[in-house]
Amino acid sequence: MVAVLSIKANHMEFFFSPVAVFLVKDERRIEGYDFNQGVNYCRLLKSMLSTGFQASNFGEAIEIVNEMLDWRLSDEPIAEDSSEEEKDPTHRESVRSKVFLGFTSNLISSGVRDTVRYLTEHHMVDVIVTTTGGIEEDLIKCLAPTYKGDFSLPGAQLRSRGLNRIGNLLVPNDNYCKFEDWIIPIFDQMLKEQHEENNIPVFCPGLTDGSLGDMLYFHSFRSPGLIIDVVQDIRAMNGEAVHASPRKTGMIILGGGLPKHHICNANMMRNGADYAVYINTAQEYDGSDSGARPDEAVSWGKIRGSAKTVKVHCDATIAFPLLVAETFASRSKNFAA
Repeated sequence: MVAVLSIKANHMEFFFSPVAVFLVKDERRIEGYDFNQGVNYCRLLKSMLSTGFQASNFGEAIEIVNEMLDWRLSDEPIAEDSSEEEKDPTHRESVRSKVFLGFTSNLISSGVRDTVRYLTEHHMVDVIVTTTGGIEEDLIKCLAPTYKGDFSLPGAQLRSRGLNRIGNLLVPNDNYCKFEDWIIPIFDQMLKEQHEENNIPVFCPGLTDGSLGDMLYFHSFRSPGLIIDVVQDIRAMNGEAVHASPRKTGMIILGGGLPKHHICNANMMRNGADYAVYINTAQEYDGSDSGARPDEAVSWGKIRGSAKTVKVHCDATIAFPLLVAETFASRSKNFAA
């Protein structure tokens, strides 16, 4: 119960209010980090939970991701319809949550690409969904660098110098020329294999929305006939969620748009995800899916009503590396095992 202060007849008394109990989320007091204790970044990040506002949401995100990563099938009671393998204690201890990671292309243009690379390099996430830009920017960075610029650089001057601006990042036109030289021979080989074998599926939602779409367009004039099977793509994507059982599923989604909806919609096919962490700056007031909070997804069955969820209203270039530091990275030895 929560004690609420009441002033009566020049004296103070406390009484317990059911309304106050409903309003208080937990018993944690609001207090920030005490720098008199020196600078300890781990403690500083842990103090976010009790700081309030978006800092507390960020602290909740850390807790939810860690719970997502801690979960094992052995934490659950053995279901009556469990297979013999699912009843085996060793197997049950080895079964973890299936983690879906979604992010928009601008984050791959930024240094967050290196955080995503770290997670994939060490097999810390199970399914990745991004936009076409997320794929091509990753490939382009293998061929040539992106540079830091400024949000206020004039577009006309940049255009005359062969520079493209992404926020305060600069990408030379030459990067895309190198990308075209590299990708077109791959398309040629894919077309050849389709004609000769006809059994190699290529999956990627929204593949034409980006430089890859430009390359496919140019290639269609040089060598018509390359087919991209989006139906097989959605089967594969939804299958990742449907066939996750008896595992729980968790969603970590940076930004909105296609990756956010694609992951949420796939989890609807299994009656909802068990964990969800959104990090974006979009607002819900215009009814966009990008700005929608987790509770809206609950109404669609994309997230379970019992799920642990939070939305952090923050630029993911700030929040995500810090989140990874306090979750995936801090337990990297466990993943390696």
